[in-house]
Amino acid sequence: MAVSTSPQKPKYLDTSLSIQERTLDLIAHLSLDEKVGLMNHESKGVPRLNIPSYNYWNEALHGIARSGKATVFPQAIGMAATWDKALIRQVASAIGDEGRAKYHAALRRNGFTAQYQGLNMWSPNVNIFRDPRWGRGQETWGEDPFLTGEMAAEFVRGLQGDDPKYLKTAACAKHYAVHSGPEKDRHTFNAVVTKRELFDTYLPAFKKLVTEANVEAVMGAYNRTLDELCCASKLLLEDILRDQWAFKGHVVSDCQALSDFHLTHKVTKDAAESAALALKHGCDLGCDHVFNEIPEAIARGLITEADVDRALEHSLATRFKLGMFDPPEEVPYASIGTEVVGCEEHRKLAYQTATETVVLLKNKNNIMPIKPSTKKIFVTGPTATSMEVLLGNYYGFNNQMITLLEGITGRVPEGMGMEYTSGAMLKHPREIQETWAPGMAQASDLAIVCAGFSSFLEGEEGESLLSPQNGDRSSISLPASQANYIKELAIHGVKIVLVLTGGSPIALGEIEDMVDAVIFIWYPGMEGGRAVADVLFGDVSPSGKLPLTFPKSLDQLPAFDDYSMTKRTYRYMSEEPLYPFGFGLSYSRFEYVDLKLDRLSIKAGESLPVSVTVGNRGDRAASEVVQFYVSDLEASTLVPLHHLIGFERVTLEAGESRTIHFTLTPEMMSFYNNDGKSTLEPGKFKLEIGGCSPGKRGQELGAPKPVTTEFEVK
Repeated sequence: MAVSTSPQKPKYLDTSLSIQERTLDLIAHLSLDEKVGLMNHESKGVPRLNIPSYNYWNEALHGIARSGKATVFPQAIGMAATWDKALIRQVASAIGDEGRAKYHAALRRNGFTAQYQGLNMWSPNVNIFRDPRWGRGQETWGEDPFLTGEMAAEFVRGLQGDDPKYLKTAACAKHYAVHSGPEKDRHTFNAVVTKRELFDTYLPAFKKLVTEANVEAVMGAYNRTLDELCCASKLLLEDILRDQWAFKGHVVSDCQALSDFHLTHKVTKDAAESAALALKHGCDLGCDHVFNEIPEAIARGLITEADVDRALEHSLATRFKLGMFDPPEEVPYASIGTEVVGCEEHRKLAYQTATETVVLLKNKNNIMPIKPSTKKIFVTGPTATSMEVLLGNYYGFNNQMITLLEGITGRVPEGMGMEYTSGAMLKHPREIQETWAPGMAQASDLAIVCAGFSSFLEGEEGESLLSPQNGDRSSISLPASQANYIKELAIHGVKIVLVLTGGSPIALGEIEDMVDAVIFIWYPGMEGGRAVADVLFGDVSPSGKLPLTFPKSLDQLPAFDDYSMTKRTYRYMSEEPLYPFGFGLSYSRFEYVDLKLDRLSIKAGESLPVSVTVGNRGDRAASEVVQFYVSDLEASTLVPLHHLIGFERVTLEAGESRTIHFTLTPEMMSFYNNDGKSTLEPGKFKLEIGGCSPGKRGQELGAPKPVTTEFEVK
């Protein structure tokens, strides 16, 4: 009698085995053509092995993007202004939940996932926002390497989840490396920096995400850095990423970046050479179709199938970690349902985040918040009714977006008068000379002017319809149409609260003196209107801090295409700015006292415990961001004037004080030398703790007086 036997389950389906064992076994089952089909972002299915097609390309900078309904959180630069690591982790976790729900819904509906439906989130963008002209700076976490790393690391942890075996989604650190405009040159330029600048400014955030946050993927940039293509750089991908940082995930190219090798950079002759160069130097997955030429590259002897297997091992491992080949009941995130998408809990989180992004830059005579005795307000400006200013770029959609006008209208108490007219357009001048707006403003106690930029004026190449610079800006001033309108109102003696939208610094010039208050709200997301209204009326005290320096004008900056950090950012800019990094006012008042160091002299390699007391001396509860800066006073080479080494966001009741404890580590006292090596030299150091970066300008604007001390490293 014959005994029937079931075919043995292949190792790659055995969930008890390690990811590496399963990945290698799956690769062993594949033909060369099947392997190649899996190495583009549009990954082909393998029907005989029941592997569905899969698209790696998804976006989640501030919510699931380009995939229908989603919770729309503030743009990344706005989230950076919260300086709230715990909040950012919550936000990213919510985004990850919505991504999971959408992925499984697509699988159930179609049996596969198309673009913007997968679990590979090409976020966060941790490029350093070195120049305010860069349109994509809004996608970043600001100009400071430390702040960027700290905030983006929490974003990665939230996206990827905390399960020891499975990833909720796979985060991706981009664009590696030394990439921040100009947009029109991104497919051709060579970023030239010193080794010191590379390791001091451009790489720390990437390093933190790789070595501490365990980011699953890294995306190579379009450009060259130090003459090497970023998606085929021995220095960046092999020496630093794999060897020094021990990165175990996969590297993906930016979209069409591999084609740029032969089409624009002209480093290679054709697609086969481009595929071989990228593969040999560490790019595992292509976001175009250049890797389709891998068989041709093998036939020419440029690479071997072993090179293919090595790359495929990295990208397939990610899919195993995401549970794509495992029974749903074993994957903890597979049960997340579509009810989470745009749910009330996430909406509340979007609102909280939007309130924390608001930065109060000026508040003459404490005109803000709007007083209960106010009889009438006038709302005006080109961004008051704009949906675009809520979104920024790489955005999702929602059917419950709240514009600034809608938010203010919903908050105005009955009995208080209110009028609205746009008064001005975003960029173009009016066709008529006179309008009713000045009269409407004069008849009101307060004019709330909603102005600034939108994605029409700044963003990525191909998207910003009113930007002649491919999404970048040649000027950082308000468009003339808006500036002239504000002047028109100011001439009539109207009290003006300027509510600015944008993803980058705005130089106000003479406008700054004409207005009574300035509130910067970035691109605040779906709840932006309600959040801003609650700040205006005092239900919430503003607590945002600038993650960027706002220069007075472009005269304070080097050329846009100059990647040297000389005169850039608060770390290397000696001139006083319009608004300094880390600055932001409150409706309360804070005081810093009792700075204590464990000792004033330490040996090289020792840590130094520090404590400081911060108190709320106002009459209401409010939040403050305690910022720690250190300066090397006797360094033998060029070092930052001062640099952020720590921060802590605290909420204090009126009259409450709290002592903050902090430890200065040897790493915080070190600098990068001209060879790119971390160095700690003996000498004197200055420690400054307060609510703003060091400098006179912050205190002139109303920042609390910092506490400072010096110590010595022997």
